[in-house]
Amino acid sequence: MNRRAVLRRVGTAGGLALAGCLEGLGFEEESAWRDPPLVSDRPDAVYVPASTETMGTYGRAVGEEYAVSLSYTVPHRFWTVAGRETSRVTVGTDDTIHLMCTVWAPGTDHVLPVEVGGDLRRDGESVRSFSPWPMLSQRMGFHYGDNVALPDEGAYTLELSVGPTTARPVGEFEGRFERQETFELGFEYERSQIHEVEFEEVPEDRRGERGALELMDYSGMDGEGGNGDHDGENGSHAASDGGTSDDPGHPPTSRGVPIEELPGTILGSARTGDAELSVVKTDPVYDAESYLAVFARTPHNDVVLPFMSLSARIGGEEAALTETLAPELGPHHGVETDALEAGTEITVAVEAIPQVARHDGYETAFFEFEDVTVTVGE
Repeated sequence: MNRRAVLRRVGTAGGLALAGCLEGLGFEEESAWRDPPLVSDRPDAVYVPASTETMGTYGRAVGEEYAVSLSYTVPHRFWTVAGRETSRVTVGTDDTIHLMCTVWAPGTDHVLPVEVGGDLRRDGESVRSFSPWPMLSQRMGFHYGDNVALPDEGAYTLELSVGPTTARPVGEFEGRFERQETFELGFEYERSQIHEVEFEEVPEDRRGERGALELMDYSGMDGEGGNGDHDGENGSHAASDGGTSDDPGHPPTSRGVPIEELPGTILGSARTGDAELSVVKTDPVYDAESYLAVFARTPHNDVVLPFMSLSARIGGEEAALTETLAPELGPHHGVETDALEAGTEITVAVEAIPQVARHDGYETAFFEFEDVTVTVGE
């Protein structure tokens, strides 16, 4: 029985824990997660994938500028994006785990676009570098991750460097996220934990339809080394440059502030490239008569789309929109302007698509964008 046959059972049973020896289930360990089902007729849009898997969390830490969490799941395929070109990354024969990091501003739900990299160590010696891709997944949202080959079971330490941000901090965020912090996150790698990650096939009548799986509910996670929608904590580890080990709480889902709750006036929203673009005129809080903010989100789950470039034509004048972080607004693209009088026409264009890797369900979306035009009302 191969893994595809095993997964077919999941459609009727609702879930399957791959516990114990994989060979006892009828397949070799290195091929167990290489070929999960993939929707054959995928739309050029966000779609419901054919299968999903759960995850576990090794730990969390908080520093002076950033909070981080370290999670894991089985190695699996994803697609990288460079410019407008995609490359499919398949699971290597030596890959043992998919490690994932979430980085956010402590005390907020704002997941941050930052530089992330590190080193995996064992007994004080470097095992391999860790350079995770910025990624989008339907269950986890925006995060950083990669498939990793660990040589043996046992205790490891991830020395993770975080920052600076690639965005412009404004308001109460001004001057923050502009330096690098280093965290040490220890974890115990056990093959049995990876084998116990649950796979579930999506019913065939839903596969490939426009839509998305629900974001993971971190609030229900508890227990050490947990998986599924359960989050294990084996301790938060202090940042090596002066951070604390205080628990920063559950990692946020990267869902943006609801558009209807943003301060200011919503000028319009439109779906383009299968992303939701919303244009908002905010209150004058950034030393300008008014401020124009544009929010790019995924449909269905409202996850912030990072690492993209936008521009605007405001009343006939070109304006660069800067990727920005604000406490009240969260991640967005914005510009200070005094030209937002009633009747002003604003056209927003996507200059560069989101430069993030994508898991199943997102790899065909966010490529072909049309301009969005709105008009300032009375």
